[in-house]
Amino acid sequence: MNYAERTDSGRRLLGFAAVLALHVVVIYALVQGLARKTVEVVHHPVEAKIVEEVKAPPQKPPPPAPPKLTSPPPVYIPPPQVTVQSPPPPPVAAVTTVKPAEPAPAPAAGTGPPEAPPGPPAPPRTVVRTPAVVDAKSCREPPYPLASRRENETGIVRLSILIDVDGRVLDSKVERSSGYRRLDEAARAGLALCNFKPATVDGKAVRSWEPFAYEWKLH
Repeated sequence: MNYAERTDSGRRLLGFAAVLALHVVVIYALVQGLARKTVEVVHHPVEAKIVEEVKAPPQKPPPPAPPKLTSPPPVYIPPPQVTVQSPPPPPVAAVTTVKPAEPAPAPAAGTGPPEAPPGPPAPPRTVVRTPAVVDAKSCREPPYPLASRRENETGIVRLSILIDVDGRVLDSKVERSSGYRRLDEAARAGLALCNFKPATVDGKAVRSWEPFAYEWKLH
């Protein structure tokens, strides 16, 4: 081994030792500084602060919804009432086969005798009417019903009889009963066979209804 190689080896060892020493110093410094800071941190009093919870600001209520605008209902306008007046019907002329009388020509002024003033109106015509002559003695007496005789039934029957123009009895009806149906029907049957004097109007015989009363009594 020569001197140069020994010099290089010494330098390498010296550099290595210097680097190692530098690392040891750095590590020591680091260890000492961190330990001191750790002790200081541990010895410092620990302060606890109560942090109030930050409340969220109250939320404002949402604005009200705008009102819904509805269109107003359509205005009802009634249609105008139009009254159509129909024209009046044309006058209808009366048709007749009788020729109207021609007016008499007016007399010339100053000719002929003067007209007499109209006289008083004629009195109204009176109608002369005579009632029928209803006489029970002019006909046969109706037979007394045997059952009514046994029961002693009596009474007055008021009838209305229809007398024809020749005096015959055409019909009859009971206006007021005697109280017994047998006596009423017997009176109607008996009067149907009678003949009376008819009523007249201005001397002419006419048909008419006349009242009649018949009394039933036991002899």
